[in-house]
Amino acid sequence: MNTTEVFLIAMLIIFSLPWLVWRLLKTDHYAPLVVVQIIAGILLGPGVLGATFPDYYAFVFNPQVVSALNGIAWWAVLIFVWLAGIELDLKQAWASRGETGMTAGLALATPLLFGCGAAAVMLQFPGWIGARAATWQTIAGIGMACAVTALPILVLFLDKLGILRKPLGQRVLRYASLDDIAIWGVLALIILDWDRLGRQAGFLVGFPIASIALRALMQRIPRTDRWYVGLIWLAAMGLVCDWAGLHFMVGAFLAGVVMEKDWFDETEMDGFRHIVLLTIMPVFFLSTGLRTQWGVGGAAVFGAAALLLLAAVAGKLAGVQLAGRILKWPKGEATIIGWLLQTKALIMIIFANILLDKQIITNETFTALLLMALGSTMLTIPIVKPRLARLASG
Repeated sequence: MNTTEVFLIAMLIIFSLPWLVWRLLKTDHYAPLVVVQIIAGILLGPGVLGATFPDYYAFVFNPQVVSALNGIAWWAVLIFVWLAGIELDLKQAWASRGETGMTAGLALATPLLFGCGAAAVMLQFPGWIGARAATWQTIAGIGMACAVTALPILVLFLDKLGILRKPLGQRVLRYASLDDIAIWGVLALIILDWDRLGRQAGFLVGFPIASIALRALMQRIPRTDRWYVGLIWLAAMGLVCDWAGLHFMVGAFLAGVVMEKDWFDETEMDGFRHIVLLTIMPVFFLSTGLRTQWGVGGAAVFGAAALLLLAAVAGKLAGVQLAGRILKWPKGEATIIGWLLQTKALIMIIFANILLDKQIITNETFTALLLMALGSTMLTIPIVKPRLARLASG
């Protein structure tokens, strides 16, 4: 079979297997389709399919097919992160800056500290620190991965729970939005490339100027042209950031942050996000699964994942509970917000992908973080849904 035919076999597997599992097993309550797609990617990777059926794995996911899939995955995740950046409502966060700042700060700092502690324990053993990383980079990277909230998945969950447009849902989005900005800022510091410091300095000078010019242009062109110009801006920012050593996904997020959500029709934005999730993001999940490794031993990877899950969930809940006491929230509200904010999934996986690309963590650390992200995301809906019902009835 030629490469095109094998590529289409891979695409057939990518799209059919997760959907059939999700639909036939009715997993939506605890594992939405996006979670099933990520799990399928792991199962199709070298750690499971490659170990069980190595010849079949080598046939379907040969280097040519993997290269083609990676190209689709890069563009898919660029668009998705860009949309997440556009979704950030910085004006609303500023209007409620006191409450938002305190809650977001505690919701970020506490799991970060817990995660750094878990990372310090992991680094007492070999196999977890990347080949090009200083110890502080790996610890900070793992700690921040434990603190991440997946804003796009959070939006999907809030909509599923029926609170996206309600005051509680909007508050949760403000907290998550502010944390997203901090997370990408810390990531830029962690992956700072001293060999490209001049390029990065040039980027810091040029980015505000280019952003002002873009904002002026976007307000003068027809609404129908804004999508196309936005995608050109996205590709340019991804290229410049990667050239400067900051990674193309940091560029994608910054490209979205400087744009206003009001420039686009909300219905079109929701539809575009849905199309991206439906048509190309499953390829990113597969490419993520192809990175899973169990080289330090399966038991050790699962043990590290359990430790990281405990640090992430306990840290997030502790931070939000403290904020709730200081701000005197109603009983039960802090627990709901804490569980919603600990949702990981996509953004954590994107974050961990960057750390892996930069060799700050190993494949085994990436796999442990991936398992932690899946576990935290699968816990959210089953735990939050009954608590929301009690809060509404009380």
